[in-house]
Amino acid sequence: MSSTTTTDVRKGLYGVIADYTAVSKVMPETNSLTYRGYAVEDLVENCSFEEVFYLLWHGELPTAQQLAEFNERGRSYRSLDAGLISLIHSLPKEAHPMDVMRTAVSYMGTKDSEYFTTDSEHIRKVGHTLLAQLPMVLAMDIRRRKGLDIIAPDSSKSVAENLLSMVFGTGPESPASNPADVRDFEKSLILYAEHSFNASTFTARVITSTKSDVYSAITGAIGALKGPLHGGANEFVMHTMLAIDDPNKAAAWINNALDNKNVVMGFGHRVYKRGDSRVPSMEKSFRELAARHDGEKWVAMYENMRDAMDARTGIKPNLDFPAGPAYHLLGFPVDFFTPLFVIARVAGWTAHIVEQYENNSLIRPLSEYNGEEQREVAPIEKR
Repeated sequence: MSSTTTTDVRKGLYGVIADYTAVSKVMPETNSLTYRGYAVEDLVENCSFEEVFYLLWHGELPTAQQLAEFNERGRSYRSLDAGLISLIHSLPKEAHPMDVMRTAVSYMGTKDSEYFTTDSEHIRKVGHTLLAQLPMVLAMDIRRRKGLDIIAPDSSKSVAENLLSMVFGTGPESPASNPADVRDFEKSLILYAEHSFNASTFTARVITSTKSDVYSAITGAIGALKGPLHGGANEFVMHTMLAIDDPNKAAAWINNALDNKNVVMGFGHRVYKRGDSRVPSMEKSFRELAARHDGEKWVAMYENMRDAMDARTGIKPNLDFPAGPAYHLLGFPVDFFTPLFVIARVAGWTAHIVEQYENNSLIRPLSEYNGEEQREVAPIEKR
């Protein structure tokens, strides 16, 4: 084997600064995530998801007129190609919903005659189209699996309210009919919208750096987000809570998992050193949803798991830990939690794709070889 060198290999690119970005940053002094300089906790309390989407793209929050134009344009894209509708219905109902989302984006790319462009405005239009149409894809996929009729989009509604109404209808029991539920769901989208050079965003930037098209970058990002060590963690959090079932068994479950050196999803983060700064905002929404939807059991489960993990390791929850039970209380099937993440993160992905194109350099890291030294090939009869 090749001898070890003194090269500083950073597994997982840990601590490596790969490029500049003006889209977002975790401020080390305050441990706060900022989008274009605004603390995300302030954006959650004061802005709509559409305002945050606009901010990530343009660097500034919109005026009332700019927001109205942005919403009017985006809502005009709420129409699915007939071929895409047919394709979604043809896919196996057992397929993971993230595979359906990835397939839908790939199909959309085949219908765009200008897909192979680095033009920033066209990329933003693609992002706006995805923001309009992916909620329709998600809602259709949920309802077709349940044998329910598809609900058409409503151009008078926000992204959050429209998505909820397409999934759950507009009856009195629907979260779409409860402004507080709509607002708490919208807050989750804001919190999930962007997070610097995370795995899926970096994947999108790597693909973009080759001057490939935006649809390829987004499908690659969806593939990265599907993994349980990234976006898929919110699903695994809820699967775990459902499996434990009894809050009184939560501490024992955590201790058993740690004793067996199993990864516990929903805890820890590579970037935050003093806990994920998004958690307080999401936890507040989770608790408010629980109060409205008889979710005390899940609050107790959350608290007992959190406290047991803290007592054993000092590791704090990340955003996925309160988001999982929050989505469960809204009524979303667990396997659709990560597709909700996709809809939110389209904002950050497209902002980074534009940024990469506008100041591009091919992303091509080196590796430190630790295999066999160079050797000769023996004829087959002598092997």
